[in-house]
Amino acid sequence: MRAIPLLSLLLSGWFVVPAHADDAQDWLVRLGQAEQKQSFEGTFVYERNGSFSTHSIWHRVQDGKVRERLLQLDGSAQEVVRVDGRTQCVSGALIAGLGDSPKSAARAFDPQKLKNWYDLAVVGKSRVAGREAVIVSLTPRDQHRYGFELHLDKETGLPLKSLLLNDKGQLLERFQFTRLNTTDLPSEAELQPNDDCRAVVLDSDKASAAKTAQAWHSDWLPPGFELTGTTSRNDPETKTQVNSMMFDDGLARFSVFLEPLNGATVTDTRTQLGPTVAVSRRLTTPQGEIMVTVVGEIPIGTAERIALSMRNDSSSTKQ
Repeated sequence: MRAIPLLSLLLSGWFVVPAHADDAQDWLVRLGQAEQKQSFEGTFVYERNGSFSTHSIWHRVQDGKVRERLLQLDGSAQEVVRVDGRTQCVSGALIAGLGDSPKSAARAFDPQKLKNWYDLAVVGKSRVAGREAVIVSLTPRDQHRYGFELHLDKETGLPLKSLLLNDKGQLLERFQFTRLNTTDLPSEAELQPNDDCRAVVLDSDKASAAKTAQAWHSDWLPPGFELTGTTSRNDPETKTQVNSMMFDDGLARFSVFLEPLNGATVTDTRTQLGPTVAVSRRLTTPQGEIMVTVVGEIPIGTAERIALSMRNDSSSTKQ
């Protein structure tokens, strides 16, 4: 399960301690290791854009394999089952912030890389779901990413609570356990999906994805963001090939989708739901018009600048 991020938000009941960057790096290393080594099950709440949902999670680490099942307990039916970070089946739509792309594997935090783009510090203590926690803040060094605050379990290093805040200190996203059991191993039955959890089948054209990575680039990326993968698939509705490029800075992520318009009439758009933004812009190339869409948990101005900076190396492009 990916930890959902945040910045410093000091509430009553927290005991402030001196901030030590080295300690923060140690805690982030523990966090990355915990989800690969520690089994647990529990219940958490997820808040985005002022709306709440409640979820159960079963996370089992056994024989070198990490299996995880997430089940939404209220509202529309949502279920996700993952093995080693890769989505196996879903029911309903993946919740933003909880569902990764089917090909995204789990990764460990690299504090040495993160400290180039975030100020890392241990800023206090807290108590979440009846467990003692250490508060680690990751404050961005520029305006192109959000800040994170992580409340990490003192015993295991697991994230008990996380907050994501924008540059004005407004809460964009909250993840918080209300109950966590790290003693009992989740059973095989608890990890089995319901009948309506549909298997995820990847139908990706690797040759086309590689060609896309060679042909397209961005004239501008926020410092620290690197290309981490490409995919290519056929859209079942439009029947056109959609290529995508994934970028991250070791913590924050965004994707760029490239879709030929084939004469379709579309308008440029920019939308935001909680921390997730989607910005679409048309580019005209000698091969025809392309719709470029940037989706991710980054500021909307940053997403817009990325969309406008996309270029095709095979020939010049213009807006």
